[in-house]
Amino acid sequence: MGDQTVPAKGNVLGSLIPARYILAVLGSIAMAIIYGLKVNLSVAMVAMLNHSALAHNAASAVGANEQHHQVNAEPVCQGSNSTEAVEDGPFIWSEPVQGIILSCYFWGYLVSQVPGARVAESFSARWVMFFSVLINVVCTLLTPVAAKMHYVAMIVMRIGEGIGGGVTFPAMHVMLASWAPPNERSVMSAIVYAGTALGTVISMLMAGVLAGTLGWESVFYVMGGLSCLWMVLWLWLIQDTPTKQALISQEERDLITTSLGTGAASAHNEPKPPVPWRKVFTSAPFYGILIAHMCNNWGWYMLLIELPFYMKQVLQFNIKENAVVTAIPFLTMWFFSMALSKTLDALRSRGKITTTIARKTATFIASAVPMGCLLALCYIGCQRGLAVALMTIGITAIGGMFCGLLSNHIDIAPNYAGTLMAITNTAATLSGIIVPIFVGQITHGNQTIGAWRVIFFVTIALYVVEIVAYLLLASGEEQPWNKGDKPASSIEAAEAEATPLNTKESKQSYNGQDQ
Repeated sequence: MGDQTVPAKGNVLGSLIPARYILAVLGSIAMAIIYGLKVNLSVAMVAMLNHSALAHNAASAVGANEQHHQVNAEPVCQGSNSTEAVEDGPFIWSEPVQGIILSCYFWGYLVSQVPGARVAESFSARWVMFFSVLINVVCTLLTPVAAKMHYVAMIVMRIGEGIGGGVTFPAMHVMLASWAPPNERSVMSAIVYAGTALGTVISMLMAGVLAGTLGWESVFYVMGGLSCLWMVLWLWLIQDTPTKQALISQEERDLITTSLGTGAASAHNEPKPPVPWRKVFTSAPFYGILIAHMCNNWGWYMLLIELPFYMKQVLQFNIKENAVVTAIPFLTMWFFSMALSKTLDALRSRGKITTTIARKTATFIASAVPMGCLLALCYIGCQRGLAVALMTIGITAIGGMFCGLLSNHIDIAPNYAGTLMAITNTAATLSGIIVPIFVGQITHGNQTIGAWRVIFFVTIALYVVEIVAYLLLASGEEQPWNKGDKPASSIEAAEAEATPLNTKESKQSYNGQDQ
């Protein structure tokens, strides 16, 4: 690959890591921070709540109908679902209040994505990413104070974190569009976005240890404090484009700008044309990504957030078993996404497959394998070991989306990759709101295999829609509207003047070097 032949001299890390991979690693850590600070409240809340008072309130509120419903419910598996003693915390937040505090993150997440993407594309994706982590760190550090004030203050903190979290995917897409050579796009995207899985598992395990040893406040102080180090490194080591980066070798800068055809345009800060909205919303490849993103996110939230409840409610895993079972697939997903992306990029660089085939292959794996695992879960009954294996395989395969549909926006329109990601991710985020409500309605008073079978079949149906839509509509080729609404003749003239390196010979030389 190109990173093996192009030196990294001029970097603070000497000849060890090229500048573009420092960006990928710090981007991955940023995603890990955002997702870690997002899920740590779910773990910390166990230690924050006064379970004795809540249990007493719940017992007084149980009606005869509810009891009758439970008695007639289909039996669940026999297991060791022990309710381990949990020390009571100071807060008596009812279940509806708990749900609002956890879900209001998505209120901020939904409203910030498109504005954040436009700022990243028009001004600076580097600063948008910095703002994203900064607001999450500030809100995390203020969470203990907010919790003691009132749960409404907690809601404000969570919305603030959501606003910061909402701009991360669009901003990173803009950064990758400027930094990732086409033949390394899968690997760099996978490195960056796999940070979401790694951050989630690290946060879940770390928050549990901190809450159990140093108290629930330490979850927010320690994790928020450690994240400050990233902000220093980001401002020191990262720039928006290779042409603005001082800590990079000239060879690597030429490699990136030549392969992307952006050297002269970036050097002169040529503004990007306005978004051709009509062409975007009449583009088949865009709808392929949109539909796949929405359906895949439903599966993502189902397997990563709701499946642990299935393990607890139906298969009767106790709390400690559930934590381990939930954590392992995040790690296997990370390793799998790295291996798959590297393989697909290698095949593309050798001309064995096209970008379109690479994206469709990765997305197919990320949907067909989890679909098969869910289908099997419907019929294996109480075989807990097999259920764990299926869950691990299914979640691992979801990692294919990092170098599949999540990278596809940059392929079809690098000039608007942030905006396209913001649109599809906003629509896909609705699943994060709908899935918990849907599962709660189906399993309310009926926490059985039969109820979960309905949930799994709905998810399977959406996976089928994703596979069909993406295979028919998706493309890995740059779309004509990526240049905006300019006439074709003016586009060609501008390209000829602004990107003299982007010739057939230079492309051949890059491909030969990459191999």
